[in-house]
Amino acid sequence: MSAVPAAPPRAWAEPRYRSVTRLFSRIVTFCLVELQKLRHDRSELITRAIQPILWLVIFGETFTRIRAIPTGNVPYLDYLAPGVIAQSALFISIFYGIQIIWERDAGILTKLLVTPTPRSALVAGKAFAAGVRTIAQTIVVLVVAALLGVGLTWNPLKLLAVLVVVVLGSAFFSCLSMTIAGLVLRRERLMGIGQAITMPLFFASNALYPVNVMPVWLRAISHCNPLTYEVAALRGLLIGQATTYWLDFVVLVAAAVAGICAAAALLGRLAR
Repeated sequence: MSAVPAAPPRAWAEPRYRSVTRLFSRIVTFCLVELQKLRHDRSELITRAIQPILWLVIFGETFTRIRAIPTGNVPYLDYLAPGVIAQSALFISIFYGIQIIWERDAGILTKLLVTPTPRSALVAGKAFAAGVRTIAQTIVVLVVAALLGVGLTWNPLKLLAVLVVVVLGSAFFSCLSMTIAGLVLRRERLMGIGQAITMPLFFASNALYPVNVMPVWLRAISHCNPLTYEVAALRGLLIGQATTYWLDFVVLVAAAVAGICAAAALLGRLAR
């Protein structure tokens, strides 16, 4: 008997290529749906921009004058600006799970889960939508920092990389919020946990001060905090401070992927 000829590799690759393309198209679709919600409440962009402006104008200007935090030859306001960008992204994303709970209560989540769309695509769409939302705050902080005389780069490629870093960081923290929502199931509990972990995440990073001035125990926590790598990448891109870019991006991408997987695994529990 003659052997049946094997299918060419291209025939194997095409279905896989189509499935990957379909997955990304669904992620983009869910992302666009989330962004459409901003059209109904554009004031959110303005109110969320107030806090980072206050950090720059009040905290940054004050600590620049008293020189209490050693930042080498970099003015403290220049050092702080990337940290404020990361902080604003954190504060927006860490309560994103409340929206998932609201959709559960409204019956929207159950309808989404019965579609053939993978749960990972649903979570990823919401996560990256949270990241895109933070872009507006990033632009506001950059403009205010420039008006205050911060020596930022205006290289278009570096600014594009800044937006990528912010989106990746926001994607992870929004997925962390959705994961917590899948565990606690209630809006009030999520609010309490979110408030409890936001400031520790912020202070256990290099957003306000260098890692080398931290106590040893806090330094160890900082090295495990994705916010530290987000801030390091932003400082390297915006003010030219030395950093290991490949490590920063690897940690941010790995954290975002792990967050999407964790939130997707708990999404069904939230819908019950």
